[in-house]
Amino acid sequence: MILQAKNQLTLQEFLNLPTGEGDITYELVDGQAIPKMSPKKFHSKLTRALLNLIEQCCEGKGEACPELAIALTRRGRDWMPIPDILYISNERLPPDWDQEGVCSVPPDLVIEIVSPGQTFGQMAAKAKDYLDAKVLRVWVLDSKARSITVFYPEAAPQTYMGEELLTDSLFEGLEFTVEQVFQKAKIPLDAQ
Repeated sequence: MILQAKNQLTLQEFLNLPTGEGDITYELVDGQAIPKMSPKKFHSKLTRALLNLIEQCCEGKGEACPELAIALTRRGRDWMPIPDILYISNERLPPDWDQEGVCSVPPDLVIEIVSPGQTFGQMAAKAKDYLDAKVLRVWVLDSKARSITVFYPEAAPQTYMGEELLTDSLFEGLEFTVEQVFQKAKIPLDAQ
């Protein structure tokens, strides 16, 4: 269900809307409040595994957060996506950041996990929107393909599968394989 507005919502109008019913979370897209799909078991387990990897590598260097809204601009309009995980370095963290509010600056990294009903193509388009909004890196995890595709602002995306070692210049010392993520999440090869 989309919360319809007669006019396009601004970011402030969106933030002033009453909270959704139950566990429904909304994103602001093209002036409309769009419900975000509630994560399921595999999705949640993969989120936890990736969050743990990022936190171990980046301890004391920034903040890694699941399901935190970001106030960005998309195609010249207010946009407030809620990525599965975001990481923002201490260098980018605003000193007056309201810990209970939305992230007010583009993070270093956004991680999105393709959910049932979504396509990799939709996530790739969203990755481009994130990069255009000055996010430094976007990782898209596709659980069906058991892959992570890394999107860069100035280079072609790179897809990692199986035992290929994923490293990223944003995160000194971080290296892992996609299979390690699935193992940490306790998702066997035949789970799909």
